[in-house]
Formats: sequence, C-alpha cells, structure tokens
Amino acid sequence: MSLPTTLTSIFTNRQKSYKMILILSLLHEMNESGQREIGLQAIKERFLSLLRDRESRGLPVDPPINQAASWNDVTPTQLSSTIATPIGALSDILDYNRDQQTLGFKEHLYNSWDENVLAELYDHASNELERYHAQQTTQQINFSLRDALQTVTSQYLTAKREPFKNNALGHFVRNQIPEGMRDLPFLLSNNHLKIAASVGKGVWATIPWIAIMDDRITTSTQYGEYIVYLFAEDMSAAYLTLIQGVTEANKNGRVEGHRYLRQKVQEIRQLIPLNGLNQDEDIHLTSNPGLGRDYQVSTVAYYKYDRDNLPSEEQLLQDLENLVNNYNQYVDIVMSSTLNTETDTSEEQPQVRDLTPEQRLAAAKTYISQKGFAYSEYLIENFYLSLRSKPFVILAGVSGTGKTKLVELFAEALGATRDNKRYRLIPVRPDWSDPADLIGFKDLNQQFRPGPLTEVLVEARRPENQDKPYFVCLDEMNLARVEHYFSDVLSILESQKLQGDQIVTDAVIRKSSLVHEADIELYGDLYIPDNVYLIGTVNMDETTHPFSKKVLDRANTIEFNYIRLDQYPSVTEEEAQAELAPNDFLRSSYLKLADAYNTTYKTLIEETTQQLVAINSILESIHSHVGFRIRDAICFYLIYNEQAGLMTREQALDYQLLQKILPRIQGSNNAVRQVLLQLLQITLGSARRLDMSSLEEDASSLWRNVDQAVEGAAYAQSARKIVFMLRRLDEDGFTSYWLS
Repeated sequence: MSLPTTLTSIFTNRQKSYKMILILSLLHEMNESGQREIGLQAIKERFLSLLRDRESRGLPVDPPINQAASWNDVTPTQLSSTIATPIGALSDILDYNRDQQTLGFKEHLYNSWDENVLAELYDHASNELERYHAQQTTQQINFSLRDALQTVTSQYLTAKREPFKNNALGHFVRNQIPEGMRDLPFLLSNNHLKIAASVGKGVWATIPWIAIMDDRITTSTQYGEYIVYLFAEDMSAAYLTLIQGVTEANKNGRVEGHRYLRQKVQEIRQLIPLNGLNQDEDIHLTSNPGLGRDYQVSTVAYYKYDRDNLPSEEQLLQDLENLVNNYNQYVDIVMSSTLNTETDTSEEQPQVRDLTPEQRLAAAKTYISQKGFAYSEYLIENFYLSLRSKPFVILAGVSGTGKTKLVELFAEALGATRDNKRYRLIPVRPDWSDPADLIGFKDLNQQFRPGPLTEVLVEARRPENQDKPYFVCLDEMNLARVEHYFSDVLSILESQKLQGDQIVTDAVIRKSSLVHEADIELYGDLYIPDNVYLIGTVNMDETTHPFSKKVLDRANTIEFNYIRLDQYPSVTEEEAQAELAPNDFLRSSYLKLADAYNTTYKTLIEETTQQLVAINSILESIHSHVGFRIRDAICFYLIYNEQAGLMTREQALDYQLLQKILPRIQGSNNAVRQVLLQLLQITLGSARRLDMSSLEEDASSLWRNVDQAVEGAAYAQSARKIVFMLRRLDEDGFTSYWLS
C-alpha cells in the first residue's frame, strides 16, 4: 500500500467502528458528487445507510445508539453526538466547516494526493472495518478465562523488561481480557457491572489487576467494594478476590485505616454467604510490606489459583459466577439501605467511559468547538499536559482571548461544572494582601470563616468525590501581588507526597490553629487533594503586578495571542455532549524524577537533561538558570506526552522552552541580547547558522521578516518568541517575555 503516512495510522486507536464508517461515508459521497467538501447531512445519511446495510445482511455492527433495537430505528438527526467524536478524532486530516455544515479532507492534503490515494484509502478503511469486527467476534467466541490467566502469569515478568508503551501484553490485559469477560452471561445480564484492568500508568505495575465494579457503589479501585483478579508480584499465583479500596481508608494513616478495613470485612462477611471462598488474610502478593498488608486486611474473601495448577475453564467460570452472585447480593443490600435513608437513586447517573487520553482530548476539543470557541492547534493538548505535570497553570495574554472561557469549557468537557460545584471561578481583588482572602480566617468569636479555595478543597476531599477532578480558576490573579496571597498555597503544593494510592500535601489549615470542634472536624489538617487543579488567568499590562521567579518556577505559563472571532456554535447547547473523565486522566504519575528514571523513559530523561544543561550554561551569565524543579517538570511533561502520543518530542519540548525557560529572561544589557541569540541558535537547530557578530549590534534582519528567520526551526514557537523579544530590545532598549 502506498498511502501517505498521514493516512496509514488513522485507525490505530479505534472508537468502535465509527472512524472507518465515517471515512467510507465521506468517500462514497465524494465519488458520487465529485466534490471535496460534502454536506454533513448527506454524510449522516450515508453513515446510517452503511450501518443499516450491514445489519440487513447479517454482518456484524456496533450496537445501535440511544438504546434503539436496530439501526433502522435511528434517524440521521440523532447522529450528531455520535458522529462528532470521530470527526474530532480525525481533525488532523479532516476540515469541518461549521458555518457551511460541510466536511472534507484538508485542502492542502487533498491537493497533494495522486488519483490512487482515495481508492486505496477506501480499501484501507474497509479492511480495517472488517478486521475490527473480526477481533470483536474472536474475542466473544474464543475468549478463555483460563488462557487469559495463564498468559498473564507466564508472560508478565518478561513483558516488564520490554518498553511499556504499545506493549502487546499490556494491550491484552487492558483491552482484550475486559472485552472477553463482558460477554460472560452472568456479567452481561447486569448493566451496572463495569470491567477495567491495569498493568500500570506509564510504568509496569508491581501487581496487575482486572476489576469488576458495580457503578452504583464504586467506579474506582481506590474506594468502595469490588471484585478483582490480583496477580502476585512473582506471578506464582492469581487471586480472585472481593476486596475494598484502601486509599480513602488510609488517608489518616495505615493503623487507623487497617482498623476500619478489618471492621468492614467482618460486616460484609455477615451479610452474604461467601460459600466456598477463603475468608482469612492468607493472601500474599508482594514483598512490599505496606502494599501487601493493605491487600491482606482489605480482602473480604478470595480464591487462590497457583500458576502451575490452574483449575479447568469450567471451574474458573463457576468460581467467578459464585463471587459475582455474592457481590450482587451485597450491592442490593447497600442500595436497599441507601433507599431507606431516602437518597435519590432513581435517576441514572452518567458513566465514565474508558477512553485513551487522545480520544478524551478529541472529545473535549469537539465540545469546545461546538460551544463556538476556537483555539490554536495543540493548545488543548498543551493545557492537558501542563496540568498533569503540575496542578497549577497560568494562562497569560491580552484581555478577550478566551483564557477564562478555556478553563470553564475544558472543565465542562470533562464533566466539571458550576452546577455540580466542580468548577469554581474565584475573581482576585486588588486589595488581597494575605492568604486569608483565599483560604479563610477566624472571626472575633474564634470561629473559622472559610475562603473560596477552602470550600473547594473540602468538597474535593470527600470520599465520594476523590475520583472526580475539580477546577479552580483564579481570574485576573495578578491584580494583587501573587506572592502575598498565594505564597502559602505555592509552598504547600511543593510538599506533595504519596500516601497509599493518593497524592497529598501538607495541611493548608492545621487542627491546632482551630478552636471550635465543628471547625476542627471539617477543616482540620485540610490538605490539597490530588483531584484539585488550579489555573490562574493574567493580563500582563501596566495595571497588573509582574511575577517572581518563585511563581514562574512552579507553573507552566501558556501565552494567548490567538483569537478567531468568526467562530460560531455548530449545535445547540443541548447537543454539545461532555465526556466525563476520572481524575486519573489528569493526575500526576510521578512526583520526583527518581520515580520515572529507571523506566523505559530513562533515555528521554537523559537526553532532555543534556539539552537543559546546554541551555543552563547560557542562562547562567544573566543569573536566570533553572534548577531541579524545572528540570523535573519538563521531563514529566515530555513523558506524559509520549504516553498519550499527542505530539512529537520536538513539539513538546518547544512548548516547554516557551513556557518554562523564556519567561525567566528580561533586561536591557548586552548580556541579555547574547543570551537570546544563543538560545535562538539552539531553537533554530540546523535550519540556519546565525552571524552573531552582526546581530549583537542590530537584530532587525531577523524581526523584519520573522517567518523567514524561523523557517525550518527545530523549535519554531520558541524561536519566533525570541525574535520578538530581540525586537523589543532593539526598539525599546528593554525586553521581557511579557512585552513582545
């Protein structure tokens, strides 16, 4: 196949069959009309026609949407949300004109293809569609629980010595095993049972797992009760267990947590029969005493399967069905108890789908565009990676570029809204002078009056909310001096540490500082949970305060100089669909570089560090060199980008140079000019060699034709910014990141 590289991998991450059906629909309509751009209504009709045709011929299709019995019961107008997802996922090759309601391949790509490309793309999409359905059918018909357990226990230790990304065994555990298990009759009959599996987040897990959760009592392995296959660290055995999440229980320390877990174990054992299951703490998974003890005390009941003596398929299925029946009984008891306390469970809650970061971001971008806002390419991906690297991001730029709206829409796209109190806008006042305005204070009666940030932290810390991301937007945060009212929060953010499976910080409010018992219970030792993300918006002009290096070191600073006024909503408010996201989507995987160093990312870390060493040697002359904090943050950003496959490594490092290095540079002397020129040479790479001697006196040859100056640059955005900073130095005698 001679397809261009831009087309060969577009179906690698499949979202059901919709990508393939969309491309086939577009190609059908283009062939009949001879046009590059096709009306969206015609594509919807063709999309539905292809699905109905397959269904009528007895060929496999994905289930109809909206709980319809057949695709014949679905109308084209009902496809808006369904078709928006693949359109967003294929935005690199497709142009969606919202004004004209048309869809077509990007013009510059289309014009570069020869006459055979579209025919080959049609064959490629058709083949991928059949391959997708063949995989689904194979998994449904040939899935063997015994083979799955045998594969994991026999291959996992070998796989751990291989790269984590795109590993075949990792894909098998995370995707194929859950897909196969979903079709077991005793699981298929209960719509509330969700199956998830993990071999780690970016690095191999010590103990991989496959969990079955009833979404009415838990959607995360961090809390609640669920069924889970746990594999011993040495892969000598697998345990089928009914277990409890330990994160919430251990938040006050393991001693108190284990006391609670043991008490809960006894309560559950008295509620359900658990016939044939072991009911003791003789479960041994890891040499790690803390994690191993957590598993022991949190286990309600279990079956143990030795790798070299696995039971028959029939016995394994019988054991699983027995445990599922016990679990269903337990959930019924819990739900009955909840109903008796008059908790409203009549309305089905929206569920979090298992999507890759790329898929979730594509959905978020679609949601934002449907609301009528357009942002520059990769800005959403950059915003996401910045939040993962550190839960504090600054959005800077002139007024009206959509900074505050981006925070709100990004939060909404992930399910966090003003209504559910998971998005909070906090306007900063010019008279804020200390942390009390944000955190709170004690009144004359010594009663604590919480600030707006404290109110968010209290909600986010609740057990039922710990897997939900919370967004705080500090609007116009530099109207007051950030170091005065925000310094305590910045310092506390630096105290992040791992406690069980949860990232916690030092206390924002200590118990010893409170007087009243009610205040101590609600606010005492309140920390910043790992599901809270702080975003500050700033306008850099003569009416605002500049940032110190302490602030810049602790944040990614994303500059906004891009706006499209000719952007309109493409659908009604009701049709723009959010895609709920768990906190794991944004939560940091690493807190210190040592956590990531001895992994498959060791080479990336070393290569990036060497580049920063070269940059630091330049910055030292003006005392703007960076420390370990910035090195770690840049490495984490690049690692998360590799894991999600969002940008090239060069593009990701370009963003980090722009956001972590250049904001530190300002001044009026010749040393600043030399630093900028040396950094410019680094960002240009081999695209151009600079004549330093001539540019040290006058850099106008660069900034008078910026596009030509940065053409082919290795780090184009950073190069362009440096040229603008040189212009300010030439014209004004002073330069800064913020003045260009």
